[in-house]
Amino acid sequence: MIGGLVLLVLYGIVSAGLGGSNLLSPARIVAVAAIIFIALPVHEFAHAAMAVALGDDTPKWQGRYTLNPLVHIDPLGALLIFMVGFGWAKPVQWNPNNITIDKRLGSILVSIVGPLSNLAMAVAAVLILSLTNIHSNFVTGLMYFFVQINVLLFVFNLLPIPPLDGSHILFALLPGDHYRLQMQLSQYGFLILVAIVFVVPELISAPTSLIVNTLFNLV
Repeated sequence: MIGGLVLLVLYGIVSAGLGGSNLLSPARIVAVAAIIFIALPVHEFAHAAMAVALGDDTPKWQGRYTLNPLVHIDPLGALLIFMVGFGWAKPVQWNPNNITIDKRLGSILVSIVGPLSNLAMAVAAVLILSLTNIHSNFVTGLMYFFVQINVLLFVFNLLPIPPLDGSHILFALLPGDHYRLQMQLSQYGFLILVAIVFVVPELISAPTSLIVNTLFNLV
């Protein structure tokens, strides 16, 4: 895992250099800070709020039913947000045995609201930018990076690979008992993610670019 993290950080540095982008541009730094202190807490709070709404108070007991970023931030995940545009916060824990609806449906709902919150924030940022008609290069760049990273998090988290939200949705949709498959994939989930970033990054970049361009073109 440490080796994979190092590779991802190096990938971010090299990609920035080859693409001509500046990781230390003021607009991007502020956008990343907004992602870490606003978007990620909103993402995790969405998970917690849905679990609580379905009848499970575990997030409340663990202090995760809050928008306080200090409760949700994971240092390594935050570093990757800065370096490569996607990462993670501390995952919210919940108990499907406590919810009042079907466990599979509950798992889908709790899992999907996190990524959807990122998409909603991206849409909101695009609308704000279009309605305010701001001509500042700094603000425009800031909002663009904020939208781009939120959409990237939306796409990234929906990948059906443990421990991402998409894997919980996949396992909830699969018929029968898939505990063994889930455990096997969980062992190699991080390595699979690293392989995707290096071998087929288009699985993440292509839908991200499509959604970002569509959002800006619509307004």
